[in-house]
Amino acid sequence: MAHLLQMDFKMKGPFGDEMAKEFSDLAKSINEEDGFIWKIWTENPEKNEAGGIYLFETKEAAENYLEMHSKRITSFGITDINAKIFNINAPLTHITKGPLKTLQG
Repeated sequence: MAHLLQMDFKMKGPFGDEMAKEFSDLAKSINEEDGFIWKIWTENPEKNEAGGIYLFETKEAAENYLEMHSKRITSFGITDINAKIFNINAPLTHITKGPLKTLQG
């Protein structure tokens, strides 16, 4: 069963196009993580917040990524990390057009 990882943290930037340019190698590397399906990148420059919503094939894959990525971003000086892992209700998500085309509902 797929699991969703929600992460957010305080960050002073970059945001927007500059963020896309500076983090493109990181984005490509995320594609290589075990069990990774997709990520939606989030940012709020007005509040100096960033993060993402990730979908993983299993809870174990989400937990492993959370542990690794928390260490990585802590090494960048980011310490106020909020993270949660959720089960997904695929039938309801399909009804509301959630991007789960590869999952059984």
